[in-house]
Amino acid sequence: MSTSSSRKALNIGNINPHLLKAQYAVRGELAQRSEVYRQQLATGGDELSFDTVISANIGNPQQLDQQPITFFRQVLSILEYPALLEKEGLFPEDVRERARVLLKEVGSVGAYSQSQGCLGIRRSVAEFIEARDGYPADPRDIFLTAGASSGVNTILNTICSHPATGVLIPIPQYPLYTATLALTNATPVPYFLDEATAWSTDAEQIRSEISKAKAAGTDLKCLVVINPGNPTGATLTESGIEAVIALAAEERLVIMADEVYQTNVYSGEFHSFKKVLRNMQKASPGVYDEVELVSFHSVSKGMVGECGHRGGYFELVGFDPEVQAQIYKLVSIFLCPPVIGQCLVGLMVNPPAPGSPSYELYQKEYNSIFEGLKLRSRALYDAFLRMEGVKCQDPLGAMYLFPTITIPTAAVEKAQEEGRRPDEFYCLRLLEATGICVIPGSGFGQREGEWHFRTTFLAPGVDWVGRLEKFHEGFMNEYR
Repeated sequence: MSTSSSRKALNIGNINPHLLKAQYAVRGELAQRSEVYRQQLATGGDELSFDTVISANIGNPQQLDQQPITFFRQVLSILEYPALLEKEGLFPEDVRERARVLLKEVGSVGAYSQSQGCLGIRRSVAEFIEARDGYPADPRDIFLTAGASSGVNTILNTICSHPATGVLIPIPQYPLYTATLALTNATPVPYFLDEATAWSTDAEQIRSEISKAKAAGTDLKCLVVINPGNPTGATLTESGIEAVIALAAEERLVIMADEVYQTNVYSGEFHSFKKVLRNMQKASPGVYDEVELVSFHSVSKGMVGECGHRGGYFELVGFDPEVQAQIYKLVSIFLCPPVIGQCLVGLMVNPPAPGSPSYELYQKEYNSIFEGLKLRSRALYDAFLRMEGVKCQDPLGAMYLFPTITIPTAAVEKAQEEGRRPDEFYCLRLLEATGICVIPGSGFGQREGEWHFRTTFLAPGVDWVGRLEKFHEGFMNEYR
């Protein structure tokens, strides 16, 4: 049988053209090449100049040896195999009791749940939000999801009704947003974060982009904010959030608040958009009552790091009930989020209580992960301060640093010869020389003529930071 592409039903010219437009840098060429190197090392790899691949390209904690929280995995073990409940002494009693409660709620993790997610778990999420913010939450407004990305996809598919639908996206941004907008054939409207002021969100800069978008005929519907920031690691102040909410109210924009890094705050304090909105509504009755806010959270980040279990949620605030019903219909098309991921969300928002048998170990593991992230963020930041032509903002939150790099003219010219952007050329050379995989800033968006890269600080230890410093010194000497 012929394998000629001319005899196949699908070819690159007749598949969905919006898929061709979508770009997702964190799993692009550099990430794929790093996996090739990883396989080479597994089978010898004598021709490589390094002995380990450091996947600093993506926030995937347990790939980089972050250990799972014991309490969570013990409960999940019973949920997957309830017969373990019969083995006395195998697990602490609070583990067994939590498993019983969750099994009563879901029946079996192998069965479908309600499309919006298990009601008992949504109640736990509502209690968590109320404890965090000091304002009530309604389980009917909470949707459990297969990670925050699934929730983002749901909301953007609801909002984007025609190609001129505009969504304001922070630059630099996590490329999930522009990729999803490409798939929905909608219009991203970039607004720049201010690097000089710790990647802050400037409401006046957003206002300027709104004016230009409107003049171009864009139907603006939504404003995306990532807090703490990805890829920048920035954390927004309360006054900064107030300015964004006031702007959204004035322009009648839905706010999408990506808050998946809310526990990854190393300096300052996390302020949720919902809490700030409720404070503003209380202080100015009637002014902000019509604001529509959807906020996202996930088990993939924080100290939980359970990316592969695909658990998360979003909460709708101020949405029209008819629109909310259509969102329910949309999630119903995909039946339900993974039930084991839903259970993990329930554990994240309701961990062992003080005084319970598992509390001491849970707190020890949680604090150890947090302090390790904070230590490595400082080690990487300090290295960037020592490196020629590199500038970096103080690591405040999330799992990333996004330094500016000065690339010598000779390296820029060499990159152009290879048909690559200069930051892409730099990151590729770094990978080839050291096995460290980072992502060029062009994959997230940056100002014209500026070059960055994003790196996580999840990899264990700090020895690999020295490899990065040594490479950078050699690169600058080679092309200066």
